Amino acid sequence: MPEEQESKIEETKIFALRTTANREEQVADFLSSNVQKKNLPVYSIVRAHGMRGYIFVEAKDRKSAEEGAFRIPYARGILPAEIDMSEIEHMLEKSSQAKMTIEKNDIVEIISGPFKRELAKITRLDKEKEEIVIELLEAAVPIPITTSIDSVKVVRRDKDDDEKEE
Repeated sequence: MPEEQESKIEETKIFALRTTANREEQVADFLSSNVQKKNLPVYSIVRAHGMRGYIFVEAKDRKSAEEGAFRIPYARGILPAEIDMSEIEHMLEKSSQAKMTIEKNDIVEIISGPFKRELAKITRLDKEKEEIVIELLEAAVPIPITTSIDSVKVVRRDKDDDEKEE
């Protein structure tokens, strides 16, 4: 059985999907939905931070990736060449590392959802459930919002605030 898993890993390929600039997240959402509806062998969809106009699709073959991207708004097509993992490794970040570095009172930027690009302060942290409670900094009235740890990135540490007060 381990040999079957190894052969499955070898079969996957990574393709770059061209998108309209600044629409990468929408294309990734549409693609994910399309793949689930059609039950395609697409294993992951990656929007690399700082990479405008492209998302990466890990799929069994080119046909699966193209079928998933077919008729998706803002998708401009799969690039002809496959992407080697070594080419995009530097753009990826291990999620377990990010989860462990978030602390209470950190200032974070929301990277997905209706409050995307808003700054917020972490008021509560539940590492077991991988959830945090945040309050938007720009809001007139502080409203607690519960969200996933993966939907934010740390902008400023609590220690930075302490140094400014001194």
